[in-house]
Amino acid sequence: MPTLMGRDSDDPRSEGEVGHCGVAVDSIADMQQLFDGIPLGDVTTSMTISGPAVVLFAMYLVAAERQGIDWKKLDGTLQTDIFKEYIAQKEWVFPPQPHLRLIGDLLEFCARETPQYHPISVSGYHIREAGSTAAQELAFTLADGFAYIELGKQRGIDVNVLAPQLSFFFDAHIDFFEEIAKFRAARRIWARWMRDRYGVTDKKAEMLKFHTQTAGVSLTAQQPYNNVVRTALEALSAVLGGTQSLHTNALDEVLALPTEEAAEIALRTQQVIAHETGTANVIDPLGGSWFVESLTNKVEAAAEDYFRQIERLGGGKGILPGVLAGIEQGWFQQEIADAAFRDQLRIEKKRRIIVGVNEFESDERPLTTLRISPEVEREQRAVLESLRAARDGAATEAALKRLNEAARTDENLIPLIVDAVRADATEGEIVGALKDVFGEYREAPRF
Repeated sequence: MPTLMGRDSDDPRSEGEVGHCGVAVDSIADMQQLFDGIPLGDVTTSMTISGPAVVLFAMYLVAAERQGIDWKKLDGTLQTDIFKEYIAQKEWVFPPQPHLRLIGDLLEFCARETPQYHPISVSGYHIREAGSTAAQELAFTLADGFAYIELGKQRGIDVNVLAPQLSFFFDAHIDFFEEIAKFRAARRIWARWMRDRYGVTDKKAEMLKFHTQTAGVSLTAQQPYNNVVRTALEALSAVLGGTQSLHTNALDEVLALPTEEAAEIALRTQQVIAHETGTANVIDPLGGSWFVESLTNKVEAAAEDYFRQIERLGGGKGILPGVLAGIEQGWFQQEIADAAFRDQLRIEKKRRIIVGVNEFESDERPLTTLRISPEVEREQRAVLESLRAARDGAATEAALKRLNEAARTDENLIPLIVDAVRADATEGEIVGALKDVFGEYREAPRF
């Protein structure tokens, strides 16, 4: 969590959190250790980080550089999607406009320096996990994608170049057919908008590339082995809906990071679907089904209605102004909160049954979960202390000062962040140099 929030492991606000939600990455030393023995030119990587994404990406670039890898050979995905942070996940670092400035810089940089790398994975997963409906997840996610297209156009980037560099990240929830319809509708909407609204001429720019993760929020602490069944069905819906890549949650993730055994079951779930069921051998296998086609049309129409509302929020000047206005006014947050409240009422009134929670309950059996030792945090703090003692302090300060000064101009900041990483500046120090210019953001309360 500290890394996701742009904080070093020895920041006082990081105490007790280091390593509990994933690996801590404070500096280039950590990034190099992560990929020690892994040739970055031969693999694709996905980094699920948004607020300080440009800083972690700079570390990744320097790690590749030190392996002797040409940046143009790098392939993978950086999440970066800051809109969904304001809408749902709440892990931002700066106010919206500075974040968009950094994302615009990143889009320009990647188009020029890392053409195979996907600089933004537009994420609906966190929107759905916050309580949205399927139609809201679809609409808000694609609206965010359209907003990034409009941001790229403002920077002079050809949409035919930019659109194929965007990928998407959806949630596979428990309503089997609704999820399939959602994925099918997403592909149709994206192709139509790219062609008719944004004028792309390259067929690749019309293609919606998306990753799917099964729904963490659907998992239950009660009767946790039921989560294996839930995950398998959710994963199957993603495959039938046309996902290109997949993450299956482990049965114990509602309680902690997964144990090795739970993670293996999640992996085997994917492998059984991929290699034993035959469902991955057919394109759009449920296309033509009366029910699925009707449901797809229904979800698509609901999403289009949301697009119209979002454009009105921005005064009819495009999706990007509408998304920003919706965030500032708390409109997205209220829509999701209302949907989550309605769903909770259905559960409490048993209009929606969750096995083992509000029906078919039984005595609980203890489940062994993974516990992160406090030693992890102590070791990470020691690594940081050693880094700061051994580095060229003057060079680090000079790189941070140069970055801070450039943040006050319209200069592209990505090369300067890379220089700061080369000078052994930490994530927290780089974020601090930018925060000194950009300030912090506090969400307006909703009543």
